[in-house]
Amino acid sequence: MKHQEHFKFSTGVLAYPILFVLIIWLIFWFEVRFGYNFSKYGIYPQSLKGLRGIILSPFIHGDIQHIYHNSIPLFVLSMALFYFYRPIAWKVILIGIVFSGFLTWCIGRPSYHIGASGLIYVLVSFTFFKGVLAKHYRLIALSLLVVFLYGSMIWYTIPIEKGISWEGHLSGLIVGILFAVYFRKEIAKPKKYVWEEENYNEDDDPFLKHFDADGNFIEKTQIQTESEEEQIDVIYTLKKNKD
Repeated sequence: MKHQEHFKFSTGVLAYPILFVLIIWLIFWFEVRFGYNFSKYGIYPQSLKGLRGIILSPFIHGDIQHIYHNSIPLFVLSMALFYFYRPIAWKVILIGIVFSGFLTWCIGRPSYHIGASGLIYVLVSFTFFKGVLAKHYRLIALSLLVVFLYGSMIWYTIPIEKGISWEGHLSGLIVGILFAVYFRKEIAKPKKYVWEEENYNEDDDPFLKHFDADGNFIEKTQIQTESEEEQIDVIYTLKKNKD
């Protein structure tokens, strides 16, 4: 069944998020160990040189607190993405990085914007709104969990704290909503039971045959007797037609 493929566990569910987090920590370690500062490779709005940051900025972080606060939600949300939305997971991540980064480049202040928070906001927004649109109990539960864990992040899409790229957060939020709408056809549909099908006929239901029109239970012997009577009636009719 197609909907079961969305909820199938694979090694990538853990491997890809771990790899992503490991890469950003290795880059941060390299900066600290050898005294480099990669902030200049971040997004610098409205400049040609700053365009390179669209791809590079998610892997660059300013300090240990910055990378720590991004690592946990990045791991949790990307793991949920690869488990529940495996067929489109890479599209959401890669295109999400490009689109949110470009939007940040368009609306951002003249400063270097770095960190994976833009992608995190894409994942939060996408996961929440996708679950709402899906009308699937598992995905709705995931949406509620995301709101419980990261709902307070919505406040950081406005300029309430100095030194935080609220433009990157807002860009990620917008891109996530657009993705949730665009990928609506990729939403896993809840399993339909036989009685929910359009061509369902109650007379053919083997369970309902155990009940009469008033909802009373019919004994098995009674069902067999009625069936035998129908067979006898059919045989009698056939013989009568032959004579």
